[in-house]
Amino acid sequence: MKLQHLVALGLVALLVVWMLIPRERTSPSARFETPQTETSIRAVPEEATVGGDSSAYIVRIKSVTEQDFVERVRVRGITEAKRVVDIRAETSGRVVDTPIERGKRVKTGDLICQLAIDTREVDLQEAKSRLAQAELEYQGGLDLERRNLTSRTNVAQLKADLDAAIAAVERAELALKRTRIIAPFDGILETREVEVGALMDIGGTCARLLDDDPMLLTGFVSEENVARIELGSTATASLMTGETISGKVTYIARAADPASRSYRIEVEVSPGDVALRQGVTAEIFVTGRQIRAHMVTPSALTLDDNGLIGVKTVNRDNVVEFHEVKIVGENNGINPGTWVTGLPAQTDIITLGQEIVFPGQTVETSR
Repeated sequence: MKLQHLVALGLVALLVVWMLIPRERTSPSARFETPQTETSIRAVPEEATVGGDSSAYIVRIKSVTEQDFVERVRVRGITEAKRVVDIRAETSGRVVDTPIERGKRVKTGDLICQLAIDTREVDLQEAKSRLAQAELEYQGGLDLERRNLTSRTNVAQLKADLDAAIAAVERAELALKRTRIIAPFDGILETREVEVGALMDIGGTCARLLDDDPMLLTGFVSEENVARIELGSTATASLMTGETISGKVTYIARAADPASRSYRIEVEVSPGDVALRQGVTAEIFVTGRQIRAHMVTPSALTLDDNGLIGVKTVNRDNVVEFHEVKIVGENNGINPGTWVTGLPAQTDIITLGQEIVFPGQTVETSR
């Protein structure tokens, strides 16, 4: 008999012997069962010191009380001038003077562009002379009417000539006045569109004037948050240029933007010593309503089986409960935390170990 045959017979014999050895019968499911141990769960205050008892799991709880909280709505926006106006000519003419350079501050009534007077001054003098003549003729007509030497029709005609002469003087004065294109309000001369020698038509742009006092912060608020903002609410903003400014809400749109379904707001700010520029990105925080809320540590927040964010608490009967909450703000000051609503006025929240307990479970406390 060959060697390989002997080896095969030996292995078969060993297998038969191993199968014939008696063993304790156990169900398949029992092999994977976790040994049952009596382990309790203790809830202790957050700052308490725990002893060396390893027979109980520990969760930490903290008592929180409802407080007054002022909501803040965060808005991304930009700075805008309150008014940006193109100063246009009301008459045609050649530009003969532009006394103010771009970027300079102007006052109401300052000359921006001067047009050539041409014949407008002599036209005014002629109109005034005709007015003086018409006044004399009218007074003479009244004197003749009192002596019944002329008809009332002639006097009426003289009165019409006088009124026409007065109107002619006013038109000539207005034409002369319109050669001076002046600033309608205080502001910054942002651009000047013409130079000396240019010919301007009626409606031509002389310059662009920017009103920078006060300035505006503008942004768009979602339809979810717009009801939390009121006219007169205080707002603060951090600009990309590093400045921090504050102001009050002066405008809330009643109609939503068709594209974004959000509402435009405007915050009026006084620049003071800060030289604000138009178009600077700003992070705006608008003070909203005062509500009642709890401040909890972010680590206390958890999710339930449905994915809802909430907080686990221990009620007066030492039973674990889950409360769905809504985050309404954050506190980044000396005492950091997250402000939430949806909890009882006074409650004990689980700040550590909420993953090892479930709603309806009873825990041990020292209360």
